[in-house]
Amino acid sequence: MKQNYYLRSALSVILLMHSVASIFSGDVNDFGRFYLDTIGFKPFGLYLAWAVKLIHLFSVFLIWSDRFVKIVSISNLFIMVLGIYFVHWKNGWYVVGGGSNGIEFNVLLICCFLQLIFTKYPYRNRENRSW
Repeated sequence: MKQNYYLRSALSVILLMHSVASIFSGDVNDFGRFYLDTIGFKPFGLYLAWAVKLIHLFSVFLIWSDRFVKIVSISNLFIMVLGIYFVHWKNGWYVVGGGSNGIEFNVLLICCFLQLIFTKYPYRNRENRSW
């Protein structure tokens, strides 16, 4: 994991904290049942919420093991775009300060994942590839 070390480290911490905290607090269940189900995803809201959190969690390990980095980045980018559309857009730009729960943090994460997608990874051998 020589390329984009600091970016990948920061993304790993953010994804780990975002997934683990909501899994242990039970917020992932509430988000699935009380939000996603009510906006039209019923009966799949709970499963979608868990899929998002598990993708975030497994992304940490894949990023650190330097495997499937582009696939992980595309998956998380897709989640962030949907998060903007379904959750954050109505709250405006700011996460804090000029507002709350806005899109600015998701936009930053999207740019970070785009950087990982468009980074050229040297293929030293078949076992150590970042797809």
